[in-house]
Amino acid sequence: MTVSDPTAKPAESADPESAVETARRQLERAATHLDVDAGIVERLRHPTSVYRVTVPLERDDGSREMYTGYRAHHDSGRGPYKGGLRYHPDVSEEECIGLSMWMTWKCAVMDIPFGGGKGGVVVDPKELSADERERLTRRFAEELRPVIGPMRDIPAPDMGTDPQTMAWFMDAYSMQEGETTPGVVTGKPPVIGGSYGREEAPGRSVGIVTREAMDYYDWDREETTVAVQGFGSVGANAARYLDDLGASVVAVSDVDGGIYDPDGLDTNDVEDHDETPGMVSGYDAPETLTNDELLELDVDVLIPAAIGNVLTAENARDVSADIIVEGANGPTTSSADEIFEERGIHVIPDIIANAGGVTVSYFEWLQDINRRKWRLERVNEELETEMLRAWNAVRKEYEARDVTWRDATYIVALERVADVHETRGLWP
Repeated sequence: MTVSDPTAKPAESADPESAVETARRQLERAATHLDVDAGIVERLRHPTSVYRVTVPLERDDGSREMYTGYRAHHDSGRGPYKGGLRYHPDVSEEECIGLSMWMTWKCAVMDIPFGGGKGGVVVDPKELSADERERLTRRFAEELRPVIGPMRDIPAPDMGTDPQTMAWFMDAYSMQEGETTPGVVTGKPPVIGGSYGREEAPGRSVGIVTREAMDYYDWDREETTVAVQGFGSVGANAARYLDDLGASVVAVSDVDGGIYDPDGLDTNDVEDHDETPGMVSGYDAPETLTNDELLELDVDVLIPAAIGNVLTAENARDVSADIIVEGANGPTTSSADEIFEERGIHVIPDIIANAGGVTVSYFEWLQDINRRKWRLERVNEELETEMLRAWNAVRKEYEARDVTWRDATYIVALERVADVHETRGLWP
């Protein structure tokens, strides 16, 4: 295992930008609205550490391959590092750093006692058998074991991983520690310490925040039209939540394309991509459309819930929605943000919109630490309470400072993180 110290600033890239470039620009913009020590801001531009590991895997045919894994630790001033593990061919050190920064802000805006972490393995999980994914996960857990733990760093599922991945990870860690340690990861199946409602939580929080935004602007819910790019776990749960509220979800998509019905889709009848890949684009709807076309539909609310960097300078002027609620992590580049601000399109950022995942992960961690499981009803009630508390804190800054919703959200988060660093001071 090697430890990287990426202190050099990356060169500015053409749009779309990297996650770490976007995260740093958002930090610096929020800092202009607060009286925060420049040294603290500079410290928060960089991760505490980034761990790079080699993960050997014996394939089913007996051959051996080596994969690269990462775990970025951004800031632990408020508590243990917290963030997902993803299996994807595009995982990189820079991506993990940027995503770990967003996790710091996400935990802070929700006011939960975690800092930001993120990691993953550079691999296409679709090319691995179930047995190979299990062996890869168990070995990755062993490689990361010196830097994780329920009071140090608590991974969770992300792109290309799922509750079963977390079960393997937890079991591998527990076997080496000599005791069952469910709190080392969140997002596990409930039978081994996972929380009810965890898998649906990011999409549910997107729905809650969208609901609050509609109410804030005094929109009639039944007259509100919604388009969702990415009908996976986050997008499908958000769409169904809003459908149940009475909003008209007119378009959804998966990786293969989208469907459109101006009269509204029955989102409970459309199987999400995680349930049955290809069912969205293959669903019998009045019209089909591409993912790019979905982003430009004339709707009230657009929810990009698939991947990052889908809203860029190239298409931002073609977006027709009045409000964008970010379901995915980092779907909007800085240049697109500037265009949306200029055009008066409101953007509710990911660090509050999809924060239901880390919030219910916190609930899961509490349940594991206390060895007491909560009912689903309690989980959803607690999530509602925490989301409204965070929304009201952001809304207060939005109104008081005459800034964008993204700026207001980052102001809340940065102020809380900066207060901790100011109070704790700097270890000599």
